[in-house]
Amino acid sequence: MFSSGQIVFAILFIIAFAIIMVISYRKDKRLHQKNYRGVQWVGISFVIFVILLFVLKVLLKN
Repeated sequence: MFSSGQIVFAILFIIAFAIIMVISYRKDKRLHQKNYRGVQWVGISFVIFVILLFVLKVLLKN
């Protein structure tokens, strides 16, 4: 299905992409902590809202 060259390229691309993402995250970590303080509460609220919608859907379906 894939040639050996394509598989090698995909593996090297994934490794390089992961390394670049880690370096980028470390570089911007302090800035993100400063600008995005409290964002975890928005995420938690969103997850609770989606769960609530799912529960309501199940309850109203019966």
